[in-house]
Amino acid sequence: MVTFILPGYSIKNKEWLEETAKNVKLDGQIRPVYWDHWDDPDQKFNAKEKAGLIERHSKGEQINIIAKSIGTLVAAEIISKLPNQINKVILCGIPVNDLNEREIEIIKKAASSLGENVLIIQNDEDPHGAFNQIKNFGNTISKTSNNHEYLYFEDFQKFLTP
Repeated sequence: MVTFILPGYSIKNKEWLEETAKNVKLDGQIRPVYWDHWDDPDQKFNAKEKAGLIERHSKGEQINIIAKSIGTLVAAEIISKLPNQINKVILCGIPVNDLNEREIEIIKKAASSLGENVLIIQNDEDPHGAFNQIKNFGNTISKTSNNHEYLYFEDFQKFLTP
């Protein structure tokens, strides 16, 4: 089993990525994914391209995904490419206010396809998308917060532990 951790777009998500990788204890590999544009601003971010890279790195293994913000779109692309390899997925802070309708539908379709194998955690007043905007996407829980921080390591651990 490989667990991919997919952060948000901004460089400040690097800390979330590293903290999540450090705090989640699971069997198998934990693979934090660092975005190229953090080090090279000339690199263009493309969710489908990132999903393709992760697809090649999954090597046919069963995978878990923990994704935050724009990472949720990358996760949705992975789910559509590798539906038979997906074990469990956590989507945090889906940024519906920053995505177009097509991207929102991709996330919604991917999340609903997994049933109880997906957990969506959304802060009730997240400035990038409030809980009431995503509550019908699937297995969702709301956290009382008005920010885009998702340091819910105990929830991650509980959901992903068999």
